[in-house]
Amino acid sequence: MAPMLETTDTARRSARATPPVWLVVALACAGQFLVVLDISVVNVALPSMRGGLALDEQGLQWVVNAYAIAFAGFMLLGGRAGDLYGRKRMFLVGLGLFTLASLAGGLAQDGWQLLLARAVQGLGAAVLAPSTLTIVTSAVPEGAARARAIATWTAVGAGGGAAGGFVGGVLVDALSWRWVLLINVPVGALVLAGAARWLTESRAGDGRRLDLPGALLVTAGLATLAYGISQTESEGWTAAATLVPLCAGLALLALFLLVEARAKAPLMPLGLLRLRSVASANVAMLISGSAMFCMWFFMTLYAQNVLGYTPLEAGLALVPSSLAVVVGSKLAPRLMRAAGSRTVAVLGTLIATTGFGWQSTMTADGAYLTAIMFPGILMMLGAGIAATPLASLATSGAAPEEAGLVSGLVNTSRTMGGSLGLAIMSTIAAAHTGATRTPQSLTEGYALAFRTSTALLAAGAVVMWLWLPRKTAAH
Repeated sequence: MAPMLETTDTARRSARATPPVWLVVALACAGQFLVVLDISVVNVALPSMRGGLALDEQGLQWVVNAYAIAFAGFMLLGGRAGDLYGRKRMFLVGLGLFTLASLAGGLAQDGWQLLLARAVQGLGAAVLAPSTLTIVTSAVPEGAARARAIATWTAVGAGGGAAGGFVGGVLVDALSWRWVLLINVPVGALVLAGAARWLTESRAGDGRRLDLPGALLVTAGLATLAYGISQTESEGWTAAATLVPLCAGLALLALFLLVEARAKAPLMPLGLLRLRSVASANVAMLISGSAMFCMWFFMTLYAQNVLGYTPLEAGLALVPSSLAVVVGSKLAPRLMRAAGSRTVAVLGTLIATTGFGWQSTMTADGAYLTAIMFPGILMMLGAGIAATPLASLATSGAAPEEAGLVSGLVNTSRTMGGSLGLAIMSTIAAAHTGATRTPQSLTEGYALAFRTSTALLAAGAVVMWLWLPRKTAAH
């Protein structure tokens, strides 16, 4: 009898200790929201930062790039570390580092202190972000329920990027630029407490060690490549300051592939790239990210520099677009059950293509409804619909022990695509605008960037239709 009672008591304790799935998904999504929010939230605060810390134009550029480069460069390493050492542990380490760096950045008294804090923020984000998706996919069995969970993760992440301008505008207008960073501290502390209490540990490392040569090569390669991309805005594509890091980054990545082919326990088993779902979905994310990420950047500039909106007004103007991406992400699982992941990804991309094409007709005296709201809704509705099936496909074909790595690869593809696309589109817009910078010339430059994105998305839709596997979300 005593052993029976003990067994029953243990089962009850285990049941009480197991958190509900919705809470696990909510905690993971909260971490992803903070990571993506900080990519865009500082944009509207840059003028105030320049005055407060005496930063020049190059310094302001690095407030954004220091975060993005560290984020992209360490993402695969963060994903693999989660597989080997535990997803909950890496979630807590990444979020703790991110929160402390946010505090340091908000209290910075000199420009170099802010830039260092932003780089450490990016490192924390790179450790945290892969764990968020892995925790979601581990908590929910593959099928329709997982598709809904991934849709929530996608919606929250996209909403974080979309809300950055609005949140930044409110904080700068109501408080100061420091609060675009300090706001992460109480939110991060709350999520940390919840994660420590409710998340359960999972890993699939089977005693393997981290592949340090591979980790160093891919991190250095991605970071160097991201640095080269960041130089294009100020130096152009043909300058030595751009070409040298771009070539060096590509060479390091090529060396990484050679090392991985020979490693006994590689950081990224190259067999993953032979999985059609993983390879095709990541290429599709890279293309989509390169076209879609610049939308918020150019829409904010158009609203402020051409139409005369304040930072807060520009943020408010994009709220319908922010809601549209959430609606699209939540609508996607239903569409996936009816039509399959590939069809839904292509459909979402074509809807976004229509929105980008409409936005490319913008004028210097455009009305809000037709120049910002309606095309913005189409762009982001399509982005939300397409992102969920792509993330679902990218994570569906991998073994459990590779889940963190694949999640890191998903985030890396999206982030690197966005960084590359923004650099290209900014260069195209600036070259067309020239030195005059009148409302008319600025509008023409922005419009050309949107036309280029339209063509890129149309090509991406073709790639998706031909390459993505024919697979439905529910089986």
